[in-house]
Amino acid sequence: MKRYGIFSLLLFFCVLAASPLQGAAFRSGIDVLEDSGCRELKGKTVALVTNAAGLTSAGGSNYAVLLRNAIDLKFIMAPEHGFAVNVEAGKKTDGMLIGDGLRVYSLYGSSKKPDAALLKTVDIVLFDLQDVGARCYTYISTMKLVMEACMEADRAFMVLDRPNPISPLEQEGFMLDKGYESFVGAVDVPFLHAMTVGEIAMLLKKNRFPKLDLRVVKMEGYRRELFGDELPGFAFVSPSPNIRNIETAIVYPATVMLEATAVSEGRGTDAPFLQFGAPFIDSAGLLREVRASRLPGVEFFPVRFIPKSGKFRNEVCFGLKLKVSDRKRFSPFATSAAVLLALQKLYPSSLGLMKDSGAFFDRLAGTPRFREMILEQVPLEVILEASRRDVQEFGRMHPARYIYPEP
Repeated sequence: MKRYGIFSLLLFFCVLAASPLQGAAFRSGIDVLEDSGCRELKGKTVALVTNAAGLTSAGGSNYAVLLRNAIDLKFIMAPEHGFAVNVEAGKKTDGMLIGDGLRVYSLYGSSKKPDAALLKTVDIVLFDLQDVGARCYTYISTMKLVMEACMEADRAFMVLDRPNPISPLEQEGFMLDKGYESFVGAVDVPFLHAMTVGEIAMLLKKNRFPKLDLRVVKMEGYRRELFGDELPGFAFVSPSPNIRNIETAIVYPATVMLEATAVSEGRGTDAPFLQFGAPFIDSAGLLREVRASRLPGVEFFPVRFIPKSGKFRNEVCFGLKLKVSDRKRFSPFATSAAVLLALQKLYPSSLGLMKDSGAFFDRLAGTPRFREMILEQVPLEVILEASRRDVQEFGRMHPARYIYPEP
């Protein structure tokens, strides 16, 4: 009996050691670079694209890692929302100084693309930004423009990879139609792309920038089947004012299209993107209509709120609040389509999706097809099937699009 007990104990510890959650500690690209003493950057002049969310696993800033390792960091470039991550979406940002005179240039001011003359003052540009997994989130648009500028200036480009915090959600949504590219839709990936910035950079090099000297510092211990708050050792730091946690990042692709309508997406409240509404909405009627779609993994509740900024500032809004009850079954794109269909059905003259006012919606969606289907009240399943065809074609064209293995 004693021998059996010892054997069982040994077996328990062997199984524990083999558990995926007990493997190598997670390290993002900046952690891996730091572990090497920034060896690859020694003797080079460096620029860094980042913001205040560019932290190591230990909570230190990425630029401090470079300086501590005697890397010649010449300047920083910051995307939308500014280096301090405190500027609301769509508002231009200016440069600033941090530390002992380290200059930060804005990539969301008079220009969104780095100046070629500026890039020629360095040997390599590093990119270290936390993305949230939706094509319209502009950090991958910034990455594309910086990659283009680096190729034109004949400068190397290095991505310090970070997790996609919502990567377990399937690729969904429409692809970009020709002529509908914009800063909120610059990269030809599905609306929910399920890729890391390093993987997107590799795809861009293959398809758009073949002459670019691209290097990707891969993460260690990354598992794409885990949400950001399930990944051991990873702490999600808010990359913009209204994406405050993983819960919001998961719901964001479902409600962000409301930015292009006359309905508030919850900006200026304590629950941006987790609730939506307008003064003209009847919460009870909208709730009945949305619940009729029987959306998986999400629940809706009536809500009343007063935005402190943005649409309907200081006005009472009525609408719905979302609660994801099952992440594995939740479909942001299906939820987005069902909500928009319900709003258009109930408030056709108020929603603001007619052709003359739908240009921004089409840029967010990457195509006019989605808006036209909403206006025509095309059945939800028909919309989802059209999206699936887009995603399947993307998969056929890019079978080797992942750096990290699928589960």
